[in-house]
Amino acid sequence: MTFEKMIQAMTPDVYASLKRAVELGKWPNGQTLSQEQRETSMRAVIAYEAANLPEEQRSGYIDRTKKDGSQHGKNPLEPQVLKILNEH
Repeated sequence: MTFEKMIQAMTPDVYASLKRAVELGKWPNGQTLSQEQRETSMRAVIAYEAANLPEEQRSGYIDRTKKDGSQHGKNPLEPQVLKILNEH
């Protein structure tokens, strides 16, 4: 099974269990996750969230909205325009 197919087949219960394991650093039975298991589980959690949850419910989401509805700062994913000035 490929990683993508595993994410598509993942149930909400499996997602919740993986997310909890990453948060605590151990499996439900108390066994510690190895670094590789933690990284793979984190990738699976992020991929599941991207495919199944709205942005504001995903891990690491930062609400940049002020009380007046405007945004704090710039969106880091927006491209920035650079101006190059030549002084001769």
